[in-house]
Amino acid sequence: MAKQDTSSESQRLDKWLWAARFYKTRSLAVEAINGGKVHLNKQRAKPSRTVRVEDTLTISKPPYEFEIIVAGLNLQRRPAAEAQQLYQETPDSQKKREALREQIKNEPLGFRQQKGRPSKRDRRHIIKFTRQT
Repeated sequence: MAKQDTSSESQRLDKWLWAARFYKTRSLAVEAINGGKVHLNKQRAKPSRTVRVEDTLTISKPPYEFEIIVAGLNLQRRPAAEAQQLYQETPDSQKKREALREQIKNEPLGFRQQKGRPSKRDRRHIIKFTRQT
């Protein structure tokens, strides 16, 4: 049976991020917090900082950035469907992420060479280019 805490009590930030399934392990959550990727109420936080319901979190997972409001606390890591009920993403954040997703989707993937080794002609061009510098 899951212990879901909906009262005004608090929970450690790293545990909450792990329980809400933003990070696979608590140590990854701690690394992200210490690296400045997570802000609590627009301020940099430490892993032991307490999170309460209605707090605002900004989580940067490049290339995306999530701005969420804490809706609940969970003492254990539960299935993804339950974890999604622990927070609400702001509409502005959702719009930004969707726009960025579309932009990334529409960008060309760049030059991909499907061949194996360079041909004799390619080698000549490579040698000519390296001698110029």
